[in-house]
Amino acid sequence: MFIESGLIGGFGLLIIVLALLLLVLYMVPIRLWVSAWASGAYVGLFTLVAMRLRRVPPHTIVTARISGVKAGIDVSINDLEAHYLAGGNVVRVVNAMISADKASIPLPFKRAAAIDLAGRDVLEAVQMSVLPKVIETPRIAAVAKDGIQLIVVSRVTVRTNIDRLVGGAGEETIIARVGEGMVSTIGSAANHKSVLENPDHISKHILSRGLDAGTAFEILSIDIADVDVGANIGAKLQIDQADADKQIAQAKAEERRAMAVAQEQEMRARVVEAEAEVPRAMAEAFRSGNMGIMDYYRMRNLQADTDMRRDIAGTSDLQPPPPPPGSRG
Repeated sequence: MFIESGLIGGFGLLIIVLALLLLVLYMVPIRLWVSAWASGAYVGLFTLVAMRLRRVPPHTIVTARISGVKAGIDVSINDLEAHYLAGGNVVRVVNAMISADKASIPLPFKRAAAIDLAGRDVLEAVQMSVLPKVIETPRIAAVAKDGIQLIVVSRVTVRTNIDRLVGGAGEETIIARVGEGMVSTIGSAANHKSVLENPDHISKHILSRGLDAGTAFEILSIDIADVDVGANIGAKLQIDQADADKQIAQAKAEERRAMAVAQEQEMRARVVEAEAEVPRAMAEAFRSGNMGIMDYYRMRNLQADTDMRRDIAGTSDLQPPPPPPGSRG
């Protein structure tokens, strides 16, 4: 029984020793320390242990340092660790510095770290600085002075400006400025034929305006890829203006017609009013003795004769009655 308890105690001690050994090997990465020492990028054991305590992966930091030292770029462990703790990608930053050094582009660690922390891909930025990128603009429509619409597609060749990468505008700004320059250049052309004959004038005029100011890129060239003739905007505008003028003229004519109808109705009302005064005047003439019964009968006969002539002639009520027979006129 004592032997069994001794075996159990021995196994327990062995497990504890193995656990302590694994903990020591985890806290003290011997293989990583040897790799750094053999590569000429020495990192102390206590420094590696301190990284573990600060929850910084030593493998990432040491690998980045080894890559930099082998490429002739000495970046301190403190800088790499601080950049990792700030949320940066140390491996990508070091690779970007190596690419920039091979291309003779000055890129210190602080600037590369600032670019990476700003959310930009610093390695891609360096690659674009070495190998320019071509940005194709969407179809941009502009109208020349003769009213003909031109639809233009261009290709803008840009490369990254490392100095303005932090805080500089992006590709959207470049595309917007190029489109604005195209609209302005085509709009100032006398006619669309001159633009079709010399499309390079568009790119030269746009390049002379310095559209890359304040952006993270440098415009190398602007090439016109396609120019299509669109609609005759000037003719459409003239047609629309003519239709508008026509509607205005029709409205004014309708207004004049309505005024004429109103005047005609007013004149009819006045005629009716005047005719209503006739019996009153006749009654007044009878009372005053200025008119006798025979005069009234002669007037009635004259009116009957006049109505008969109107019916025969088919005249309207507004036309004056014909002169009585025997009168001069």
